[in-house]
Amino acid sequence: MRVYISADIEGVAGVVSPAQCQAGHAEYEKARVLMTHEVNAVVEGLLEGGATEILVNDSHGPMTNLLPDLLHPAADLVLGKPKPMNMACGLDAGFDLFCMIGHHSRASGGGVLSHTTNGFAFHEIRINGVPSGEPAIYGAYAAELGVPVGLISGDDRTQDENRSLFPQAQFAVVKHAIGERAARQLSVARARALLRESARVAASRDDYAAPPVPQGPFRAEFVVSRAVLADQFEVLPPAIRVDPMTVAFDCATMAEVIGWMTALSAMSFAVR
Repeated sequence: MRVYISADIEGVAGVVSPAQCQAGHAEYEKARVLMTHEVNAVVEGLLEGGATEILVNDSHGPMTNLLPDLLHPAADLVLGKPKPMNMACGLDAGFDLFCMIGHHSRASGGGVLSHTTNGFAFHEIRINGVPSGEPAIYGAYAAELGVPVGLISGDDRTQDENRSLFPQAQFAVVKHAIGERAARQLSVARARALLRESARVAASRDDYAAPPVPQGPFRAEFVVSRAVLADQFEVLPPAIRVDPMTVAFDCATMAEVIGWMTALSAMSFAVR
């Protein structure tokens, strides 16, 4: 059994502030240890459930957050950026399960540290008119490859947004949002125990149905945080200026949606 893990940091137990997610802050160094040990708990559970190969993709910010010397030795690790398919780099149709660990609710979703890909650039991302977060977008991409989502962890808002999208998945809620930068959290020990058991259950199941393949075409609308970003994005030939704050792209697949989302995120750094 081959299992893929996309690991983010905002949904980790003990993480509630932007400083914990940004290199250069003292609290970040503690948060990346918490992140690494949450991934390790998931790896342990997956192995108990029968996984034989595990690939972990560091999916937050610079994508060099996980500590290789602390990571469980059974897992391979993808570090760094830029890289193809960003938070799903290396995922292919040969995997049996897709897990999203330490994830968070969508931009404007009201959860802890909620955003979609780039909190500076995007106020909201809509796919065919539906506001969508990273789990929804990358989970749909996994479905295009025929890989079911087995486990999603984060806060309660993350679960609420995604449970109907991935009814086969296990959800591990390690904290309950009080606000964007506040939460009631499980203890670190209980959070890791929950993650380990949820991963074990996810890996031990043998009744996953093939996930429904999202039917394109897709219109990806990017509602930006300030109009100058829409001005910047509009220079791309395929861009459609919907209104002063929104640029759209017509895409045949979710892979194309991710491609444009990643490209616009990178372009936003030119106007910070």
